[in-house]
This record gives sequence, C-alpha cells and structure tokens, in this order.
Amino acid sequence: MHRALARRQTHPSMSIDDRPLDPPPVDSVLLVGFGGPEGPDDVLPFLENVTRGRGIPPERLAEVGRHYLDVFGGVSPINAQCRALRQALEEAIPELPVYWGNRNWHPYLADTLGQMAGDGRRHALAVVTSAFPSYSGCRQYREDIARGLPEGLVVTKLRHYYAEEGFLEPMRRNVAAAGPGRLVFTAHSIPLVMAESAGPTGNAYVDALRVAAAAIAGEREWDLVFQSRSGPPSVPWLEPDVGDHLEKLYSEGVEEVVLVPVGFTSDHVEVVYDLDHEAAHRVPGMTVRRAATVGTDPQFVTMLRKLVLERASAREELASHGCVATHDRCPAHCCPPPPPRR
Repeated sequence: MHRALARRQTHPSMSIDDRPLDPPPVDSVLLVGFGGPEGPDDVLPFLENVTRGRGIPPERLAEVGRHYLDVFGGVSPINAQCRALRQALEEAIPELPVYWGNRNWHPYLADTLGQMAGDGRRHALAVVTSAFPSYSGCRQYREDIARGLPEGLVVTKLRHYYAEEGFLEPMRRNVAAAGPGRLVFTAHSIPLVMAESAGPTGNAYVDALRVAAAAIAGEREWDLVFQSRSGPPSVPWLEPDVGDHLEKLYSEGVEEVVLVPVGFTSDHVEVVYDLDHEAAHRVPGMTVRRAATVGTDPQFVTMLRKLVLERASAREELASHGCVATHDRCPAHCCPPPPPRR
C-alpha cells in the first residue's frame, strides 16, 4: 500500500456528509481529481491503486498499461488537465485558495488534506472532476476524502453539475464544431448492480446521462453507449459498448457519427485512447469524428465559480432537471458501494 493511502485515516467509516450542521465559514476550495501516472515507472503502481480489491488479473493491467506507454509515453494527460483547471479556478475565484488532490496518484488527497489543515483551513468546498451520480463517480470520492480527513477540517462536496448550462452549453458548442453525423454519447461503463443502485432511488447514473445528452443534442438523433469497461466478463456491466454500437449503426446504413464523451470532463487517456485510437477505427468505411470535452472552457469554469459562491453563502439549493434532482447533501443511502466480491 502506498504511504499516502495508509495514513491519516482519521474517520474510516464516515462520509463527508456527516459534517456538522453548522460548519465553519468556507475558506478554501479543493479540486478532487482521479489522478494519473506521470512517467513509465508510475503506470503499473497507478493501475494497481485504481483496481485494488477488484480482482483484475495482472495480464489485463499489463494490457491497459501498454495504452499509457505506447501512446502517451507513460504520462497521462489528466494531471496536466487538472493543473490547468486549478489555475483557471484560482483566476475565477480569487477570494479563496484552491488546493488539488487525487484519489489514485500524486498529489494524493490525504497529503493535500494534511497540507490544508497545516495551513489552518477549516472548511473547504470540493470540486470533483466527475459530473454524474454513481458510487464510483460520487460516493467513492466522498469516502476517500473522509478517510484522509484531519481533525478540525470540514469538506463539503458541491452538487452535481451535469444539467447546469455551464456544462451543457460548452458541450453543445463542441458538438457543433465536430460537424455533421449521428450523435453517439459515451460514458464510462460501470457494473450493472452499481448503475441500478445509483442515486437516492436507483438508476440515477443512466438517467442523468440521458438528461444531459438530450439537452445537448437538441433536434439531432442520438444514442447513449458506454466505454472503457474493466471488469471480468462474468460481471454484467452497462451496455452497449461503443465499438459494438458503431458496427450496428454501420450495418443499418449510418456512415457518419460524432462521438460525444459526455461522461468525462477532460480529454484524458480513456477519451483519447478508447475513442480516438480504438473506436474511431473500429469500422472501416465509417466516418467518425469526436467532440471535445469541456476541459477549462471559460463558461464551465464560471459555472463552477457560481456553485462555489452559492454554497459558500450557505444557500443549499436543490435543482431539478428532468427526472433527476441534483443535491448538495446526499442521503445516507445514496449510491451504496457495490457488494463485496466472493
């Protein structure tokens, strides 16, 4: 176990939603990322961090590791993208210092939280680079924060932003810039049991993806598919797979598509490799273009500033979008962890 993963487990069973009802005034922002390797020697340890406890065979880790090494030289784009987003947030929110911590690689959340406590911070607002509700996209981030939370520091996760115009409008512009074709929205596949239990009442992950996709697509035809599954074949995951779906569309006469990675906020490895290198060349004869993610689009950053200031002013607003409500304080039963492997 890495040093940072083993330290400061002050509240191992607590969620950050167990925070005080009357927390201290907000004094900082915490950007929470997934993390990624920054050199060839980092690739396998990083993948072991990501997949710990999931029973992924070593040969599968080696296969995924080749994606990082062959195309990216062992350096994931995701950390550079988080640095850029942190800088954009610092410029957009000069009132508050912005810290950055990752779940799976340096700078680890536990180390960043310790630095914040050492700097005298007492209440941070967490901006998570995951827009949609699910265990892996929301509660697991909150659990990792709580696991490394030092005494005296409160962290409040901002509500989901998948249905905010600051997320949707940049995606609409990116889709328009990609050109004509049937829209194929992609998101990370997750185990079916996790998808069915997502949110307060279940199925919130897929419901939220559909809300966002419909709002982005407008009058254009669209489909929702999934990518980047990493579990054993015996475990059912969300389908259809993006490559299989492109083959199906081509067999039905569709020759031009635009891939829209709606489930991701930046162009990191799973976007660039799985879509640009694999899916785009899956069907010879099909024209496949790809829309960009929101990244550090100024409208997206402005929306994040709005959410920070909204919560810093102690307004706990509920925003209902279609069939899904985004919320600031998650219910205790929301997005439960997947059952343990037998």
